[in-house]
Amino acid sequence: MATTAEEVHPVDAIPPLRQLSAFALQHVLAMYAGAVAVPLIVGGALRLPPAGLAYLITADLLVCGVATLIQCVGFWRFGVRLPIMQGCTFAAVSPMVLIGTTGGGLPAVYGSVIVAGLAIVLLAPVFGRLLRFFPPLVTGTVVLIIGVSLLPVAGNWAAGGVGAKDFGAPRNLALAAFVLAVVLGVQRFAPAFLARVAVLTGIVAGLAVAVPFGFTDFGGVADADWVGISTPFHFGAPEFRLSAIASMLVVALVTMTETTGDLIAVGEMTGREVEPRPLADGLRADGLSTVLGGVFNTFPYTAYAQNVGLVGMTRVRSRWVVAAAGGLLVLLGLLPKLGAVVAAVPVPVLGGAGLVMFGTVAASGLRTLAAVDFRGGHNLTVVAVSVAVGLLPVGVPAVYAKFPDWFQTVMNSGISAGCLTAIALNLLFNHLPERAARKRAVLAEGV
Repeated sequence: MATTAEEVHPVDAIPPLRQLSAFALQHVLAMYAGAVAVPLIVGGALRLPPAGLAYLITADLLVCGVATLIQCVGFWRFGVRLPIMQGCTFAAVSPMVLIGTTGGGLPAVYGSVIVAGLAIVLLAPVFGRLLRFFPPLVTGTVVLIIGVSLLPVAGNWAAGGVGAKDFGAPRNLALAAFVLAVVLGVQRFAPAFLARVAVLTGIVAGLAVAVPFGFTDFGGVADADWVGISTPFHFGAPEFRLSAIASMLVVALVTMTETTGDLIAVGEMTGREVEPRPLADGLRADGLSTVLGGVFNTFPYTAYAQNVGLVGMTRVRSRWVVAAAGGLLVLLGLLPKLGAVVAAVPVPVLGGAGLVMFGTVAASGLRTLAAVDFRGGHNLTVVAVSVAVGLLPVGVPAVYAKFPDWFQTVMNSGISAGCLTAIALNLLFNHLPERAARKRAVLAEGV
């Protein structure tokens, strides 16, 4: 008879505390730069004072943690119960800046975010029933696009971060290369446990090198408060404007599409296939987190693709590891001084680690596509055109600058553009011909 331990799926297994803590910290460091980027960009565009920016960041980290706990641990019909980190979606940045700078301010932003979250909750079962349109051909293509489209993010980090005065300086790239070399060396030569925290080891080694060379600035640590609590509607009661709500509903559809691809990817990596009901539960958690974001002064939430790559790279499949990471984010949101310490990690250090993680996501997509039959040529066309459309806004960011805002919201996200293209072409080349063939067969039998 199998023991209880043998019956536990790796997704539900709880590692020893020492390993759990290290794996969780690794996830937090992998997504931290992306998590704080959205409030920094939006707050900066709205010209908030430093205190307002700091408030946005701590509120974001707090809700990131709560959203991650909802997704990983779950309750009732909320949460996919897989190792999924949640963070603010970049797809909402442009619409939120537009809403906030055209007279509505943050209250109008938060009103539209709350409505978008409620819409996601209501639409989640519909998306769950669309899972049959995500065969390996589509999921592999989407995961490949996710990985490749994130590589420029890692490249910008390695160069020093967009807007940095020393962007592209050789010392930035040298630090990123050092971190990359450490990650690869640990994976190749270190014991199994250490290999699983290769990214964390690389970041720690990079930080140790960065400090004496003057890459780090811990000045913000002394200025940060020890305790900070985000209160509902800190920037005023939400305002519900139709134009703002309409643009944010488009963002909701984009984030649902992106999250669907991420959930399916993690399901394949962990050996727990995502079926329609769990997919709907995961999307419903996205919606609830987005509503909480609107209430607690932050933004729409989605699954973070960089952490998908970390799951694939480390092969640590436990959802409790990511839940612990969510707990760490809650602490960072409640303890601004602790968050300031993590924020002091130099961007090039994260860039070196990001190159490995995002490349792993792309490689996972290729692994899925390896099981697809390309002999007929149709499937090859689906992949080729979808990847081209998905990477077009990545390579040429201003390609859709002359189009309406709603179109830019959808198509400027390479992930959503590639995903929608893959679904449409798969329907065109694989579903419609099969339906026509079945109809001809039925007519032939009737004769």
